[in-house]
Amino acid sequence: MSYVAAAYGVIFALIFMYTLILGGRQNKLAKEVEMLQEAVRDR
Repeated sequence: MSYVAAAYGVIFALIFMYTLILGGRQNKLAKEVEMLQEAVRDR
């Protein structure tokens, strides 16, 4: 039974890390979009 709990823990940790990575990528893309919008606005 402890293997099942360990497996759930590992899966939860992987999903949590994946969510953090996606959040970081989304923030990076949002900054890039804002920078591009400013560049277009300045033209």
